[in-house]
Amino acid sequence: MTYLAIDFGGGSGRVIAGTLTAGEDGKKRLDMQVIHRFTNRQVRLGERLYWDFPALFADMKEGLRKAAALKLDVKGIAVDTWGVDFGLVDRNGCLVSNPVCYRDERTKGMAAEFFKEVDATAHYAVNGTQVMDINTLFQLLSMKKAGSPQLDIADRLLFTPDLFSFFLTGEANTEYTIASTSEMLDAEKRDWDWALIDSLGLDRRLFCPIVMPGTVRGQLREDIAEETGLGRVDVIAVGSHDTASAVAAVPAANDECPVAFLSSGTWSLLGVETDKPILTEQARAAGFTNEGGVGGKITFLQNITGMWILQRLMAEWSEEGAPQEYGPLLAAAAEVKTDALIPVDDEAFQNPQSMQRAINAYCHSHGMIVPQTKAETARVVLQSLAARYAKAVSHLNDMLPQPIRCLHIIGGGSQNQLLNTLTQQALGIPVMAGPVEATGMGNILTQALAKGEVSGVGEMRQIVRDSM
Repeated sequence: MTYLAIDFGGGSGRVIAGTLTAGEDGKKRLDMQVIHRFTNRQVRLGERLYWDFPALFADMKEGLRKAAALKLDVKGIAVDTWGVDFGLVDRNGCLVSNPVCYRDERTKGMAAEFFKEVDATAHYAVNGTQVMDINTLFQLLSMKKAGSPQLDIADRLLFTPDLFSFFLTGEANTEYTIASTSEMLDAEKRDWDWALIDSLGLDRRLFCPIVMPGTVRGQLREDIAEETGLGRVDVIAVGSHDTASAVAAVPAANDECPVAFLSSGTWSLLGVETDKPILTEQARAAGFTNEGGVGGKITFLQNITGMWILQRLMAEWSEEGAPQEYGPLLAAAAEVKTDALIPVDDEAFQNPQSMQRAINAYCHSHGMIVPQTKAETARVVLQSLAARYAKAVSHLNDMLPQPIRCLHIIGGGSQNQLLNTLTQQALGIPVMAGPVEATGMGNILTQALAKGEVSGVGEMRQIVRDSM
């Protein structure tokens, strides 16, 4: 059987076909191929920064058509995306507005305003979420403060992967792991925090029933089944927050407890898997979040600015007429000696007009040597990331019954060998890299779990190890 993983990232999307096969040695392996790639981008209209949802949906359908043209025996489809963002649907099932991007400025200062009236410790003891202005809670609060008529029109709030699934199937439900990014979920009950929702004056009708990873959400609508040529294929809930799918594919051995991971991409998500949420004041003060995982797990992690800074630098240099390739740039950065460090999570590096100028200004104002070359700038960024990872691991070790013995770096950022080396040096423990396609693998294997081809998360991880 073949499964299609539809993986949306902040800059691109992909439709990936995955098939489980059994070798002569009896081991199951996952064969994957990307059958369609497309661009994702944010579009500014007036005062708002939007995702182009209709274009993304059209690109997704093109990938489904290509899968049908390849005569693949598709038994399942599942969508994963970034967290926190959502779309609103009216009572007729129509999209009220394109989803607003989390990098839009409408949420600026909303968290500070919220906590003027709400005790941060008591709030964390229920929701267990790392406070960031981008979280769904503060997006909705900003809409309430602005008197947005969209909230009156809306009948359902659907997080980005739920929105894609809704227009594929006509079924409105919310997958657990993506709901856990909202800061509006009761972490222990794994259901909506209705008291919080009521306190915000939000209508309960907006919030859909929660389904767990490994649940069939519905079947392709008849019109899409016919248009794509796939037929009435099941659409399955996986770890639809891309981090949850990626963590499900960490190739950790059974004796690794807790499983420590770093999902490395535009964001770096560093943490461990636990059976229950950690809702202590120590966890709140250290900036950790309790997000949903596959197989009933909690992914206890920090959201850290990841490759975003270097990605922005590469784009900026290209626009200035000096495009760079990662290989030569990182090779040159490996030879650089500098002590400069920047706080990668600082607001100054979230979305500046010029990332290079932002880094130079910070170094200058803090008495550090300002990088003079692109290689020096890249080295500053990467060693700053490694230092930030070491800080996160130190906090984890203070809260866990036993220290982290190994860190698995997964996702596209795991290909950055210089960052892997700097991270291992900063942590003082082994760092294992790969798989690069962790999100797609976790997505596909969770579909196989739903269909009975895989028995559990342990077997999923064994398949990943055998497939690397």
